[in-house]
Amino acid sequence: MESEFDPGDDRESAPAPVGDPDGTAGGGYRGPVRFSVLGPVEVWLGERDCTPKAPKVLQVLAFLLLRANRTVRTEPLIQELWGEDPPRSALTTIQTYAYQLRRLFVREGLAENGEDMLVTRSHGYALYVEPEQLDVHRFWALRDEGRALMQQNRFAEAAPRLRAALDLWSENPLVNVRLGAHLSAYVVDLQEQRRNTQQFAIEAEMELGLHRELIGELRAMTATHPLDEWFHWQLMMVLDRSGRRSEALHVYRSLRSTLNDELGIDPSREVQELHSRLLS
Repeated sequence: MESEFDPGDDRESAPAPVGDPDGTAGGGYRGPVRFSVLGPVEVWLGERDCTPKAPKVLQVLAFLLLRANRTVRTEPLIQELWGEDPPRSALTTIQTYAYQLRRLFVREGLAENGEDMLVTRSHGYALYVEPEQLDVHRFWALRDEGRALMQQNRFAEAAPRLRAALDLWSENPLVNVRLGAHLSAYVVDLQEQRRNTQQFAIEAEMELGLHRELIGELRAMTATHPLDEWFHWQLMMVLDRSGRRSEALHVYRSLRSTLNDELGIDPSREVQELHSRLLS
């Protein structure tokens, strides 16, 4: 099932572009424009950092970027900023933040007209960006390409695309933004998408026989996610296929002990079957 935060078919038709993402055409761009959410929320024009400094303006920008090219209704924006007890001036304040973003876009050379980039709708706002300008859009595109190639058993082509998608991440998403209810949900969803993409990448590279190369990554993932049986299962397999069966058995014993102590359960049937094969 696709995430509700993926840029599905509900994207709106954008107005005429305000410029080319690589800065080669007019429209006010003076170099490649980049928006980042897979780590700190940042805005770059070439090598110049154009990120807004005011915390709530940055919070609004994060919300708009994660719903780029679609209308963000005013009500969830207000709830994101002030929770269930917004001030009476909330709507006016949101309008002020939108005005400040438009001024920033023009001042920093991101657009000739801020209203072409951040458009007012009847019940909210829509921020229009090119897919190449926003890291999460590039992440989704590369991930989807990799998954499609895996379905065709084209693992040598799938693996680099999936790794390229993962390389777009610098740290936890929106790390420099105060998170309300909506952005907190976005972060959880994005982290799950990253984890799933990493699993696809590992599967593709295992199909390519890169078992030794995966040991370090899988050890790190089992340490980070001590209750995740999938990463332990894969680590057991790559250790076995690298001639390190005793270490694979140790991974199983460690997982079983952790699951018993923390949850009172045994490893899954698939993991137990792999353990039995290692013993035979």
